[in-house]
Amino acid sequence: MIQANNIHKSYGQLQVLKGVDLHVKPGEVVSIVGKSGAGKSTLLHILGTLDRPDSGELLVKGEAVFSKNDRKLAAFRNREIGFVFQFHHLLPEFNALENVFIPALISGKREAEVKIRAKELLDYLGLSEREDHKPNQLSGGEQQRVAVARALMNEPAIVFADEPSGNLDSASSRDLHELLFKLRDDFQQSFIIVTHNEDLAKMSDRRLEMVDGKLV
Repeated sequence: MIQANNIHKSYGQLQVLKGVDLHVKPGEVVSIVGKSGAGKSTLLHILGTLDRPDSGELLVKGEAVFSKNDRKLAAFRNREIGFVFQFHHLLPEFNALENVFIPALISGKREAEVKIRAKELLDYLGLSEREDHKPNQLSGGEQQRVAVARALMNEPAIVFADEPSGNLDSASSRDLHELLFKLRDDFQQSFIIVTHNEDLAKMSDRRLEMVDGKLV
């Protein structure tokens, strides 16, 4: 699903990633832990094609993604990659249903078609009665589940999550963690998760640590 080979990234004189290799199989949940500033988020942004490496190769479903120009890369990202961040980044002027189906509208799909899938996702996540609510009318856990539904809207090959439960209380965190693994079991969804939550890391198929710009 993902093959990252010898990824390097520097910012000025600061060498953040020093030859990172990572292969992720379909349906695999991989957690990446490490100290703050170790390069975890930088790696996630490169794997998710939000940033380009200085050198190295990234294959997603066999495609060498960084050979694409920015426009084609953005289209690929919208189609094949989902994101869940610590802060849900829902658009406050839209309700839950609209927040979920916006990525599909961006990819050029018809609104009538995408509404059906968005409703199905919200129902699957136990939010069917909340689809007309704006983000400020939802709890933190509900907002994050809407963000998960949005990440899944275009049926991506892989979902990247950056501290997905970092802004939630312990009960909501447990619910979100269980949801991620239910998604993996039900849909063979692959996840790469950057987290400081050791409970989530231990649940994962693999727990990798970022140390001195490399994964161990």
